[in-house]
Amino acid sequence: MMLNSKTSVRFLSFILMLSLPGVSLGNYSSYAEHPQALIFIDEIAANDGFDKQDLLELFSQVIYKENTIKSKTSPAEAKPWKDYRPLLVTPQRVQQGLKFWKKNRETLSRAESVYGVPAEIIVAIIGVETRYGRITGRHRVIDSLATLAFDYPKSSSKYFRGELRHFLILAREEGFHPFDLKGSYAGAMGYGQFMPSSFRNYAVDFDDDGRRDIWENPVDAIGSVANYFNRHGWKQDEPITVPAVVNGNGFREYLVATRKDLKPRHKLEELIASGFIPRETFDPGQLATAMLLDGMHGEEFWVGLNNFYVITRYNHSALYAMAVFQLSQELAKKHYDK
Repeated sequence: MMLNSKTSVRFLSFILMLSLPGVSLGNYSSYAEHPQALIFIDEIAANDGFDKQDLLELFSQVIYKENTIKSKTSPAEAKPWKDYRPLLVTPQRVQQGLKFWKKNRETLSRAESVYGVPAEIIVAIIGVETRYGRITGRHRVIDSLATLAFDYPKSSSKYFRGELRHFLILAREEGFHPFDLKGSYAGAMGYGQFMPSSFRNYAVDFDDDGRRDIWENPVDAIGSVANYFNRHGWKQDEPITVPAVVNGNGFREYLVATRKDLKPRHKLEELIASGFIPRETFDPGQLATAMLLDGMHGEEFWVGLNNFYVITRYNHSALYAMAVFQLSQELAKKHYDK
């Protein structure tokens, strides 16, 4: 094939763009022309049974969202605990949670019975995520996922390409048009803010109406959150986290420093020997994590156990899991004191 000079320049530019991560859509009229999107389209057309022309038409109408990039680069979890906690554990959120609990008492009781997850944990998750279904997101999910899949200049763009694939399969399986589903800036959906892969793997039809609806149906949403925790290893009637006292500085090498450290790897007796001592007595042979939080009144030390780690599977943040735990405790105290 002969190329004239103008075509040659365009062809070489195209090849160069393929090698660059996070190419901005600003260089193209639509995602149907975006080099990374075209590779993605070819892959799912070949492997997942989609029609390539249908996908090109679809992606020609997908919109790049600059605010999605901005929001992703400044998450709330980057704040210290003293600033993060007041955002999520508030009297208003507790009162709204009690109303949600009362309205959905039978469903929450059934979910607790079926999956072994306490009602207050389910309510707290939904409260932290969407204020009990009040704020589920107004972004088209496909726009958010495409922006993060093809224009987010970090390694997690690979993760979002996987979520975009799951989303398109989800829409086909559940009978939705991809443009109809809305969610957060990062593509999370419904009462419990499930990512598409989580929906496909853990969402349940908890009212047996033949449909998994986490957007409008709190029954399915409650069952789906409970199933998520159960499938990630929640242990019924076991503790989540407790405060600790410290002695010396030997414990500091055990402190959680990154999200990779959230999984319990050290026996509790090892932490105790280092000077990190829980305020309650537990089996010294069980695995635990040592956490330091920057609290309102100074350093806070906490022991994280298996169920705390399970909460971090929902959002890989110790601050998030601690907020869910403390909100759940406030909810339970007021609910069961009535």
